[in-house]
Amino acid sequence: MRAILLIIFLLFSSNICFSQSSIPVTKNFSKGRMYFYWGYNRGWFTKSDIHFKGNNYDFTLEDVVAKDRQSKLAADPYLRLNKITIPQYNLRIGYYLTENWDISFGIDHMKYVVKQNQTVKINGYIHNTASNYNADYIDNDIKLTDDFLKFEHTDGLNYVNLEVRHSNTLFDFNKIKISLNKGVGVGFLYPRTNTTLLGQQRHDDFHVAGYGFSAAVGARVAFFNKFFVQSEYKGGYINMPNIETTYSAADKGQQMFFFSQLNIVVGGIINLHKKNK
Repeated sequence: MRAILLIIFLLFSSNICFSQSSIPVTKNFSKGRMYFYWGYNRGWFTKSDIHFKGNNYDFTLEDVVAKDRQSKLAADPYLRLNKITIPQYNLRIGYYLTENWDISFGIDHMKYVVKQNQTVKINGYIHNTASNYNADYIDNDIKLTDDFLKFEHTDGLNYVNLEVRHSNTLFDFNKIKISLNKGVGVGFLYPRTNTTLLGQQRHDDFHVAGYGFSAAVGARVAFFNKFFVQSEYKGGYINMPNIETTYSAADKGQQMFFFSQLNIVVGGIINLHKKNK
C-alpha cells in the first residue's frame, strides 16, 4: 500500500515541479508517433485472504504469503525467441495524442506463487471430500501442504490493461533525451491458474478472473528519437472474484491484493507522419 501511495505522490509532485520550473524544457516525442517496448519485471505482492468455495466446502485462508518466480538470468530463455515469454515480461504499444500525452495497451505478465508449507488461519468448512481435511474450522491453524493446496498463477498473473501516461523531458542532448514518464491504468486479469485443491485433479487453464488498477512512474533514455531504454516502478490493486480452481464450474476462488513491479524495458519509436518541409 505504501508503494502505491508513493507512486501517486510522485505523479502529482512531478507535475507541480515541472509546471513551476523556470528551466526551459524541450518538447518530448511529437504527436503522430507510436512506440512499443518489451522487457522484464520483478514483482512483489501483499498478503491475501483466499476464499475457496465448492459443493462440499466453503473456507477462507487468511494472510497467505506469495512471491513471484524469477527465471534464471541467462541467454536461455531471455535471448531465445521461442522462450522469451517464459520469464516475467512486459509488453506495451502506445500512441502519442499530443506532445506529452499518450495512450497505450499492454500486458504485464507476472507470476504469483503461494509459498508452500506456510501455516495460516482457516475459517469455514470442508465436508464429504476424499481428503483428510473434512472438518469445521474457526480460526484454526493449517499448513499448506501439497495434499491440501498448491496454488499459483504462473503462466501467469496476466494483467491486460490500458494506460494514459504523461511525459516531461528532463534533459535534451540533441541525439539523447532523458524523460520522466508517469501514468495510470485499468484492465482485467487473465491468469492461467495452476491449482491442486484437496487432492482433486490439477487445474491449469486460462480464464478471465477479475480486474485491476495501476499507476507507474519511470525514466526513459531515448537515442535519436528512435530507440529507448526505460526503467519504471509500477504498483496497483488486483481483485479476482472469479478464479477457476478445478474443472468444475461449481468450484471457485476469490482473492484481492496489492502488487508492485520493477520493470526494465527496451523499445522503439515509429513516426507515422512525414515531417513538414
